[in-house]
Amino acid sequence: MTTEAPDIFSKRLRQARAMKGLALRGLADAIGGAVSHTALAKYEAGQMQPDSAVLIKLCDALDQVPDYFFRPFTITLQDVRFRKKASLGVKAEQAVRERAMEYFERYHEIEQIVDAPSKFPGRLAGPSIKTPEAAEKMADELRKEWKLGRDPLPNVIELIESHGIKVFELANADQDFDGFSAETEAGPVIVLADWLNVNLLRKRMTAVHELAHLVLPLAKNLSEKEEEDIVKRFAGALLLPKESFEQTFGKHRTSLSLGELIEMKANFGASIWAIMMRARQLGLIGEQVFLRFCREANAWRAQKREPGDDLYRGNESHSRFKQLVHRAVAEECISASKASSLLGQTIGEFRKEFREVFS
Repeated sequence: MTTEAPDIFSKRLRQARAMKGLALRGLADAIGGAVSHTALAKYEAGQMQPDSAVLIKLCDALDQVPDYFFRPFTITLQDVRFRKKASLGVKAEQAVRERAMEYFERYHEIEQIVDAPSKFPGRLAGPSIKTPEAAEKMADELRKEWKLGRDPLPNVIELIESHGIKVFELANADQDFDGFSAETEAGPVIVLADWLNVNLLRKRMTAVHELAHLVLPLAKNLSEKEEEDIVKRFAGALLLPKESFEQTFGKHRTSLSLGELIEMKANFGASIWAIMMRARQLGLIGEQVFLRFCREANAWRAQKREPGDDLYRGNESHSRFKQLVHRAVAEECISASKASSLLGQTIGEFRKEFREVFS
């Protein structure tokens, strides 16, 4: 080992244990008592190193390959903004952070291997945003800069990745966690809980909400509520752009049918709640109409379902990371073994997906 290796190993061991949400005693149990929790603490303090037999047991217990424990750190998460419930514990939050950081390290590594760095155009220019009304204008500005037109956005996740923001869908995420955004040495990132896939409309809104934190020049010293109001307004304006929304919804509505709201939901890829909130923001309905809607729709929140949820047929996925790995193997930049390690697959799973090279 190099002089750096013991320090890297100790940090990687702490990271792997955090990703699993294990205490030292729990990890000692998971490796069948091969060493004590006291010995594990010394490993993490850089005071001892495991032999090869213990290392293999650690790999099995922590779902890692040996190379992981000696891979230099390249990414740190900065300016992290969580969407979570207060009930998300400290240990669960730390596991989310560590799993995300480890994923973005692998993502950054493959970008360097194939020389395909993410290119984020940067935050929107302009004065610091202090009001929701200013966020409305910024949503229009983003559509102009990203050449999105006025049509509904078909795949928000793919759109975000195509503009240099890496996205990670966290598998088996705690239900108290929705997502977060952060800055890294390799550009901005967004993490989304994979349970959001049961409701793609909520996933879209969460993704755009996190995008807002990365692209808006938010004023400093905003309260949490002020910032949340601004971000919500931006997200609604981006998914439901004023001009096309007004044309579809109509002006000065005094009554609406559930059927037309369901059709708009499928068209714009936004929930009925978001549609009605947007109509209220733009003055297309009066307060009484909105309050009547709320009374009728409150039951949906308890059920965590809306009418027409199953009618939205959009695709909210991303594949850039996997594509880059497959490209690296096809161009003989890395081996199939390295590719499977980067993707967190067995080599058999990788070869089944990779199939053949056309040249």
